[in-house]
Amino acid sequence: MSKILIINAGSSSLKYQLIDIENEEVLAKGNAERIGIPNSCLKHTTAEKEPVELQTEFSNHEDAIKMVIETLLNEKYGVIKDMSEISAVGHRVVHGGEKFSKSVLIDDEVMAAIKENIELAPLHNPANIMGIEACRNLMPSTPMVAVFDTAFHQTMPRKAFLYAVPYETYEKYGVRRYGFHGTSHKYVALRAAQLLGKPIEELKIITCHLGNGSSITAVKYGISVDTSMGFTPLEGLPMGTRSGNIDPAIIGYIMEKKNLTHEQVDETLNKKSGVLGLSGISSDFRDLTSAAQKGVERAKIALEVFNYQVKKYIGSYAASMGGVDCIVFTAGIGENTPCVREEACSDLEFLGIYIDRKRNESIPKDKKEGFISSDCSKVAVLVIPTNEELMIARETMELI
Repeated sequence: MSKILIINAGSSSLKYQLIDIENEEVLAKGNAERIGIPNSCLKHTTAEKEPVELQTEFSNHEDAIKMVIETLLNEKYGVIKDMSEISAVGHRVVHGGEKFSKSVLIDDEVMAAIKENIELAPLHNPANIMGIEACRNLMPSTPMVAVFDTAFHQTMPRKAFLYAVPYETYEKYGVRRYGFHGTSHKYVALRAAQLLGKPIEELKIITCHLGNGSSITAVKYGISVDTSMGFTPLEGLPMGTRSGNIDPAIIGYIMEKKNLTHEQVDETLNKKSGVLGLSGISSDFRDLTSAAQKGVERAKIALEVFNYQVKKYIGSYAASMGGVDCIVFTAGIGENTPCVREEACSDLEFLGIYIDRKRNESIPKDKKEGFISSDCSKVAVLVIPTNEELMIARETMELI
C-alpha cells in the first residue's frame, strides 16, 4: 500500500489530500469548512469524478476527520475500499521550535513538544494538535508523521537566526528567527535542481514564496542558510495584510499617538498593513495590478514597495551565499503575476540576471512551470508551482 493521507488542520477548517505516492497522483482532496460553526460543509474532489459539496455539522475536528474518512470510503465519490489502504497520515505542523530539524513519527513525546511550542504559534499549533489527536483517535494503528514549517530553516547558522537583543532573551525565551514556509521552499528548491539537471548540493538557490504571506529563502547547497520571516510570520517582506519589517520604535509611537493597546497595534500590523494598508484598496495582487493599470496611485505605490523589497532580499541573499545560480518564484503571486517577477529582477543585470519578457508573460497555463530567464542570463530564473502536500507525502513515506 502506498496511499498517504495529508492533513492540514486550521482552527475552523481541515484541508486534506490522499496521494498515491508510487506515482505521486492526487486521488482525492477537499476541505472541511466551518468546524464548530453553523452551516459547516465538506467540499470533496477526486481525479475522475464530479466534485461534491456535503452539508453537515462538525462540532469538532474529530467529526470532520470522520466525515473525511467516510467520504473517501463512499461508493459514489470515494477512492478507497478499506481504511487499510491508507499507509500513513502526514500532518502539517506550523511550529517545531528548535526541537525539530526534520519530520518525525508522532508519539507522545513529540505531541508534548508540539504543545510546548503553542506559545510560539498560538493561532496555528493548537489547531494542528486537534487534527493529530482526532486522527490518532480514529486511526490508532496508522503511523502519523509531523512535518514542520520551521524544520527546513533549522540549518541556519547563528549569525543568521540571532537577533541583536540581550542574549538571555534567546536562551530563556527562545526569541530568534525561525522562518516559515519551509516545506514550500524545500520542494521548489529540489524541483529547480531537477529542472536544471544538477545536484542540489552544487547549487545556490533563492526561493521566493510570494503569496498573501510571503517569504524568501537562501538555499545553499541544499540547506536553508537564511530566510526573511523571523520569530513570527510578521517579519520580512510586506505582505497582503502584514507589515513586514518596520522600525520597532514605530510600535510604541503608534500606541502613544493613537492611544492603542498592544493587541490593537498587533492587529494593525498583522491584518491592516502590508499592501492593503498601503493601497487602501485590497490585499489581492490581482486587484492591485488592475488598479495600477488604471492609474490608481496608491496601488502603484503598494506594488513598488513590494517589488523593491523582493529585489533587496534577492540581492542580499546573493551576497550572503557568495553568488546565486538560480532564482525561483512560487505561490499565488510568484506563479501568477508576471509584472512582480519582472520588476523584482530588474536592475540585477550586474548579478548576471536577465529576464526574457516573452517567456515571463507566457508561462504554460497547464503546468505554470518553466524558465523565464533569457538565454544570456548567467542565473536561471524559474516559475515553479509549490506543492507542500506532495512534499509532506514524500517525507511521510520516507519515515515509514
